[in-house]
Amino acid sequence: MITARLLDLTRSLRRTGRMATGVDRVERAYLDHFINEEIPAFGLMRTALGYVLLDQEGLIAFQQRLNGDLEWGPVDALSRFSKGRDQALMQAESDVRRQALARCLPMRLRRMLQRQLPAGFAYYNTGHSNLTERVLNSVKYASGTIDVLIHDVIPLEYPEYQTPNTVDPFRDKMKRVQRLADRVIYNSQDTRCRTENVMRNWGKVPAGIVAHLGTIVPDADPATIPSEMQPTSPYFITVGTIEPRKNHVFLLDLWERLGPDAPLLLICGSRGWNNKVVFDRLDGLQKNARVREIAGLDDGALAALVQGSAGLLFPSHAEGFGLPPIEALLLGTRVLCNDLTVLREILGEQANFAPVSEPELWLKTIQSWKNAPPTANKDTNFVGPNWTDHFKTVLRLR
Repeated sequence: MITARLLDLTRSLRRTGRMATGVDRVERAYLDHFINEEIPAFGLMRTALGYVLLDQEGLIAFQQRLNGDLEWGPVDALSRFSKGRDQALMQAESDVRRQALARCLPMRLRRMLQRQLPAGFAYYNTGHSNLTERVLNSVKYASGTIDVLIHDVIPLEYPEYQTPNTVDPFRDKMKRVQRLADRVIYNSQDTRCRTENVMRNWGKVPAGIVAHLGTIVPDADPATIPSEMQPTSPYFITVGTIEPRKNHVFLLDLWERLGPDAPLLLICGSRGWNNKVVFDRLDGLQKNARVREIAGLDDGALAALVQGSAGLLFPSHAEGFGLPPIEALLLGTRVLCNDLTVLREILGEQANFAPVSEPELWLKTIQSWKNAPPTANKDTNFVGPNWTDHFKTVLRLR
């Protein structure tokens, strides 16, 4: 039985003030769960000036600020030494220093963990951030065990979709997990198979378990949709960062083939990387085009648009889990997605699958759905994986 849990919250700290991604939500779900358990919980964060350790009280204060229940405090003198940094991040780092149980320079991390945490604690990293040699070896030095949640190994399988100079650091990170982790948590069986195939080339594969991520029915709030974005005719929607892996170019090609009678397509997501061809096509759209790019919507407005659509389209080339189609099904919305193994694992028979190598199937389905009432706002038989089952699997006997 473990004596305490240490959750790495470096990703949540660094992304303060930004819209939460799927990985961000996982880290926050672990925070919410750990602070409500009887086993003592601590949080570790890497700041610009070293490491910060939070106890239960500090974790609750951090959670309240992440949730918007409390405002972030003023920037302290230490943060002002770092020029050109984001204001929200400086405020967050200042607050966690004020709440810290302990903090240290990087070279003293192992001593801080050994001094502040009981032997036999478990370190959890769910955000792929801070997986450094220093952190992992410091946990070992302080008599802790290491659990790492792997979301995917897409950067190693599809390096062409990544930004320059990111593939090698990701590979190094995964090699450290392979060497030093006591256990790996996988979000899907597909992710486990793919990751272990990669790790097997490097040596011994660490113990692993599969625990599907929890999902929650989004709260749709049509009142928050800006009036100029309210569709007045049947429309389709795709959700996700506009990056090559998400395959927006496939949808743009389909809509060109559909011509002037095409239904409206809403592309909802912020612009990513390595996607100049798509960005140029979006920038060249006419005001009355049948494709519309939308970014910056809050969760309620986005869920309402998904729920009111004729269907969610998801032609992604690769996924570790696939949150947008899951949330669409939970909202009662039809889903048409690429025929990926992981999506069949998670979505079962509730989604419609068509390989992107067969665009005619996509066109046929889109034309059919365009003229049929959407299933949104109706009862759905889809039951997504939940956090209760996830943590029962992850924390069993630990």
